[in-house]
Amino acid sequence: MSAVKEMTGIILAGGKSSRMGQEKGLIQLNGKPFIEHILLAIQPLVTEVIVVSSNSDYDTYVDRRVEDIILEAGPIAGIHAGLVHSKTENNIIVSCDVPLITTQLLTTLIRHKEEDVDVVQFEAMGETIPLIALYKKRCIYACREALDKSQRSLRKLITTLKVKTIKVTEKELFSVANINTKEDLKTVEK
Repeated sequence: MSAVKEMTGIILAGGKSSRMGQEKGLIQLNGKPFIEHILLAIQPLVTEVIVVSSNSDYDTYVDRRVEDIILEAGPIAGIHAGLVHSKTENNIIVSCDVPLITTQLLTTLIRHKEEDVDVVQFEAMGETIPLIALYKKRCIYACREALDKSQRSLRKLITTLKVKTIKVTEKELFSVANINTKEDLKTVEK
């Protein structure tokens, strides 16, 4: 097995989708749900994909779906649950609302993984993107500590870890775009 593929893909699909009004990972883009677009990008790089969601509709797309261990606690709880169930040190975590993500861009995260770095994340237009990132399994402890303290800010949690941040190019901005609203969806469909 290659060193590249000794990792797990974790897709976070447990959000409330209040701005979209429906389950984001199952929204259709170009005839396929977001989850399928993300799977096409992530599967060539990982040995297993785990979806973190309480929605059994995702079972159609992946072999393994897990639920948050700590409920109603946001993305930190999703990352925590994914890492608990992961069998690998390196984990590519992607939220379910980035259907334009590419294998090439995710490979960039892998190229920058280092033993002493906990998280490798992207930055676009001055904003970090901790929901398209490579997390070491050991981040599970910081996630659990934050959850035990009812701390829900992922960006705050990230400041407690050793992080490497990679700026995306202007050309790559489209690939990391979150589709949060119906307007966002209309924009990417054009």
